[in-house]
Amino acid sequence: MTKRKTTFRTEVERLETILRSLEEDDLDLDQALELFEEGVRRLRTAREQLQESELTVRRVLEAADGTLSTKDLDI
Repeated sequence: MTKRKTTFRTEVERLETILRSLEEDDLDLDQALELFEEGVRRLRTAREQLQESELTVRRVLEAADGTLSTKDLDI
């Protein structure tokens, strides 16, 4: 099965849903652990997507003469 790449927005929205469920719902331990594990996976994916985006921005900032103009990115 091919894994479809999700968007950063999708990851963040799901993380918010998981957080609300963990805070508000009356979950049994197994459900809570499943949600927690999913949240950790989605957080890693979102972090990787941010890193990829930062690299893309840095490449775009590269000048024609090959020098790289970098600025701190406020993420």
